[in-house]
Amino acid sequence: MINLILSFLVVAFAIAYNQNKQLIGADGLLPYRCGGAGVHPLCPLVLDWTDMDANLDVIALLGMALSGFVLLTGMANMVIMATLWVLYHSLVNLPDLSAGWESQLLETGFLAIFLCPVLSLSQMPRRCPPSLICMWTFRWLIVRIMLGAGLIKIRGDKCWRDLTCMDFHYETQPVPNPMSYYLHRTPWWFHRFETLANHCIELIVPFFTFMGRRMCMVNGVLQILFQVVLIISGNLSFLNWLTIVPSLACFDDASLAFLFGSRAKKTVLEIQEEAATGRTLQPSKGMLIRRVVNVSLGILIGFLSVPVVTNLLSSRQVMNTSFDPLRIVNTYGAFGSITKERTEVIIQGTLASDPKDPGAVWEEYQFLCKPGDIYRRPCVISPYHYRLDWLMWFAAFQTYEQNEWVIHIAGRLLSNDSTVLSLMDHNPFQGRATPRWVRGEHYIYRFSRPGSSSAAQGKWWLRKRIGPYFPPVDLEGLRGYFQSRDWPILTSPITLWVLRHKCA
Repeated sequence: MINLILSFLVVAFAIAYNQNKQLIGADGLLPYRCGGAGVHPLCPLVLDWTDMDANLDVIALLGMALSGFVLLTGMANMVIMATLWVLYHSLVNLPDLSAGWESQLLETGFLAIFLCPVLSLSQMPRRCPPSLICMWTFRWLIVRIMLGAGLIKIRGDKCWRDLTCMDFHYETQPVPNPMSYYLHRTPWWFHRFETLANHCIELIVPFFTFMGRRMCMVNGVLQILFQVVLIISGNLSFLNWLTIVPSLACFDDASLAFLFGSRAKKTVLEIQEEAATGRTLQPSKGMLIRRVVNVSLGILIGFLSVPVVTNLLSSRQVMNTSFDPLRIVNTYGAFGSITKERTEVIIQGTLASDPKDPGAVWEEYQFLCKPGDIYRRPCVISPYHYRLDWLMWFAAFQTYEQNEWVIHIAGRLLSNDSTVLSLMDHNPFQGRATPRWVRGEHYIYRFSRPGSSSAAQGKWWLRKRIGPYFPPVDLEGLRGYFQSRDWPILTSPITLWVLRHKCA
């Protein structure tokens, strides 16, 4: 379990290192302001220093190095795991970046602290095997994750109750993958079966946890299989991969013996035999303290679970939130509502001096993974994640006035800004003059049908223009807009270079 958690921490810190500066750094699209609106009160714990960009890099690199070291060596203790938890907590507390799976990783990482010895780096410590209390906190986590997801669906979109949501989900989910394309075209009765199976696994199966050893393991098997199906059918970062971790707590050592090497099996058997015959090691002071810590963990999780359970029982249930500042026990849920049409914001630029000229040639920018070019195959990125692509999915539901950072993108593209372009897959003006104008167009996207003439032409998507998302803008026209938001006023790529070196 710890190795899996460490794997996801490596991925999470890598995502932060590769993308956080471009999004919330000093020159980012959503620049972080210490003490600004939406900033978590505990955020300055690690990040409130002078050089924000350097701090973001240091925390991410340190997190990658430390989690990678433990993953490769197998040497973990409470101090190391707590350090990783604090580092990741500092990044997750930043505004505009946190997602449900990040709170879930925080909670899972917190519980993992108590799977480890306090200071020993032994891979199989004999004096402090994981306590039953700690294992039950993981089981309680998978119960809450699944019940939260199931209840938010039943209380949310009507299509979950009439079993039609899966008619739309594969096409309209944030970042489809190639399997989504084919699963979308499966028969209607299969979609009904999928939706019904989803309800059973999320609303009924979790209670198997409390029905004895065998039923608890049945819950673990079904939850893992369910997460594997979700991994295959979409790109939801490391969410579904991470949900496998508490599912593993539904099994005991005997059922997972095939996963251990011969030396580990021997050590586990010796510990079990000692416990069965009463030949356990004489409790030391440290072991007694550890037992007190384990009991305290159980009491803490129980206490913090009260508002979470109240939320689950409430008709006004909220998902992916926390009632404690450290996000130790959280509420979860996903896809309480399903969009029935996929809309996309397509950003275009032109070299024409007049954007209203019918002869103006508008060329499209392509993001790293989100649908754009109808001939491009849907990508496979899970457990990795492109934050800007995800934000663009939400922006397509709303207006640019509700997502001012979209205009920030436009201004940066007018300056051929490398910071923003590093978050994109294709710049049509690479090696050419910068665009005079940039605009956003709004489209409806639908999967082409496998075997159709469109598919034969290589089209994965079909699209229809809705209208403008934001009107054509140029740098001169954006000057006041940028100034009022305290964004750098960029008039040309040369000016951008000067500003950056002046601030260096």
